[in-house]
This record gives sequence, structure tokens and C-alpha cells, in this order.
Amino acid sequence: MTNNTAIKTRLIIMNFLEFAVWGAYLTSMGRYLGNVGLGPNIGWFYSVQGIVSLFMPGLMGIVADRWIPAQKLLSICHFTAAIFMAMAAVYGMQQGAHVEMTYLFTLYTISVAFYMPTLALSNSVAFNALTASHLDTIKAFPPIRVFGTIGFICTMWMVDLLGFMTNYNQFFVSSGLSLILAVYALTLPNCPVSNSAEKKSVMQMLGLDALKLFRERKMAIFFIFSMLLGVSLQITNGYANPFIGSFAVEPEYTGTFGVEHAGILISLSQISETCCILLIPFFMKRFGIKRVMMIAMLAWVLRFALFGVGNPGNGVWLFILSMIVYGVAFDFFNVSGALYVEQETTQDIRSSAQGLFMIMTNGLGASIGTLAAQFIVNHFTHYVTIDGNSYQVGNWTIVWIIFATYALLVALLFSFLFKENRKAS
Repeated sequence: MTNNTAIKTRLIIMNFLEFAVWGAYLTSMGRYLGNVGLGPNIGWFYSVQGIVSLFMPGLMGIVADRWIPAQKLLSICHFTAAIFMAMAAVYGMQQGAHVEMTYLFTLYTISVAFYMPTLALSNSVAFNALTASHLDTIKAFPPIRVFGTIGFICTMWMVDLLGFMTNYNQFFVSSGLSLILAVYALTLPNCPVSNSAEKKSVMQMLGLDALKLFRERKMAIFFIFSMLLGVSLQITNGYANPFIGSFAVEPEYTGTFGVEHAGILISLSQISETCCILLIPFFMKRFGIKRVMMIAMLAWVLRFALFGVGNPGNGVWLFILSMIVYGVAFDFFNVSGALYVEQETTQDIRSSAQGLFMIMTNGLGASIGTLAAQFIVNHFTHYVTIDGNSYQVGNWTIVWIIFATYALLVALLFSFLFKENRKAS
């Protein structure tokens, strides 16, 4: 095995575990929360991922740039996240259907506060290792990142088939995988920190160098629209499963595959990702970041609109189409955005810049988006309990159309305001 192959294999394992941790609960937690009486607060559980991303990825990026090598910090963060996620699972197991919002939310929040920075840290570890091996990151990274999506899918299926979608066991699965990655991260290639003895400004000492990117009109607009598009990121993660599950109250849809295995149906979104990631190098080099981002934004429009007109019966093909376009919507935005930031920044601020990208997308964008979504969903839907299971029913069609309209407006504004300087190919 060549050294380059060995490095790629090690990064593949890292990415597999990184997203397997998230996949264990991200798309199914809404069902569990609904069953323990916390359905009206689903948005808070998903928005807190955004709230902690306002400062934790940037903070950990600073630490990784200045003091602790990124691979070691990745281990520390995953170990801490695992402990608190396990505590959340134990609390859910002890309380059954009588879960208190305060306790579960606190334990969950601490866990995700340490998990969210690992998304940027794992990118930094991967980019550093690839660069040190003299590999083209645009070509080499997407085939590695695709295994992250495969890991996400595997745990989605595991949680669905084991019957964990509606209970606390999904948190145990996530915790166990996070512990494994915490150990594995210690074996990854070292990421050097900045040890320059030259006199630094306060901004440099604090690791806030990446903020100067806002001085560039192109980068400022890119980060702002990353935030606006980030509004869409967690909406379907939080509400797609409760939405599809709600069809169980209608006799014509009872027993359909989508209703019984919403997790597996939703996993088609991630399967689509595995294909779309591999297209990114071609699209980035052929069309540039603006057109790639436009494609992502229009895909979000279709993602929401198809949910609004589909059903798990004769309209299940519309759901399937929604899952397929999700791969384009998510990857053409998240992965291409990370690659663009990598290209436009210097080595000394790279981890900080990746952290800033996460702040704007999974931070400001996702927190605003999920809280707004919670308000809209709660306004148009309500919970009913049948045979001990809770279902969120109501006018879901108008909900999804509202989300689709928002994504379309963002796409139109981006097309007019963002100017990309591209060399002739």
C-alpha cells in the first residue's frame, strides 16, 4: 500500500465515524421527542446545534491553529461529546415517557457543543494530511468525504431496523461511535500549530484572523449567503421524520413502507449524497463556486416543494425525488463551500476560516432556520396520540411551500449580488 493510499484510507475511516456519530440521531430524534411530550420543542434541539456553532467551531479552530494539534483536539471533543450523549441516553432510559425538557436539553446541548466543532476540525485534519502528501484537495477530498455520508447512512439504517427511532437508544449508538473516534483520532497525522515568534496583533493572538475575510466584498457576500442558505440545513433533519410518520393516522397510508420505515426512506437523501459528492470536482472546476451554489439553492427549492405535494402512497415517487435532489442541495453547498474557503485562505488562518464557515452555516443560519421552522410548523400542525404513539398532523403542505419560497428568494438574491472572479478555463 502506497503512502498516499494509506493516508486516504485513514481519512476515510475518520470521515465514516465522524458522520456515523451524527447519523445515529439527527434524522430520527424528532420522533423520539414527540413520543416523550417534547414535540413542540423539536426546533430548540436542532437550533442549539446552530447556537453552539456560533462560537464553538471558531473557538476550537483558534485552539487548533495556535496551541493544540487538530487531531488531538478532535479526540478531546469527541470524548467529551460521547460522555454527555451517554448521560442523555441514561436519563431518557430512566424517565421513560416523563422526560423533563430542562435535563435532557442541557445534557444534549453540552454534547453537541463539543461535537459541532469536530465537523470543521475533521476537515482541517483531512486537508492538512492531503496537502502534506502533495495531493490535490479538490480531487482527493470528495471521494474521502463520501464515506462520511456512508457512515451516516449506516447508522440511520441501524437505528431504523433496530426500532430505535422513537426511543433513547439512538443516543447510546451515537455515544459509542464517538468514543471509538476519540481513540482513533489520536492515531491520525499530526497537524502543526503556528509557533511563529514574530510579534502578533491582538487579533492574531486570539486567532481571529479569519474575520479579515469580511473586508473582501466577494468573501463577505459568500459568508452572508452561506448563512442565509444555512437556514435550510436542519429543517428536514428535524421535521421530515415526524412529517412522514404523521401519515400513519390516515388509514390509506397505514402500513406503507414510508410510514413504517421513514428513516430508511429519508436515507435515500444520504445515498444521493454519495453520488453528488463525486461530482463536485467536475462542477467546481467547470462552473465555479457561484454556479455550484446556485445549483444547490435551486435544489433546496425542489427539496421542500416535493415534500409539499408528495405522500407515502401513490405520491411516494415525489418523496423519492425530494431525497435525490437533497444530495445536490446539501453537498454542492457544504462540501463545495468548504473547498472554496480552503482555496481562498492562507495556511495560518485556515482552521479559523473553516470555523467561520461553520459559524455562518451551522451556526447563525441553522439556529435562525430551525427556530423559524418550529414556529411555522407549530402554527400549522398539532399532536394527536394513537395507541401510545404521538403524531404531528396538520397542514404540512403550506409548511413546505413556505420553506420552498424562502429558498427561491435566497437563490435569486445570490444570483444578482455574488460576483466570482474566474480564470478562463
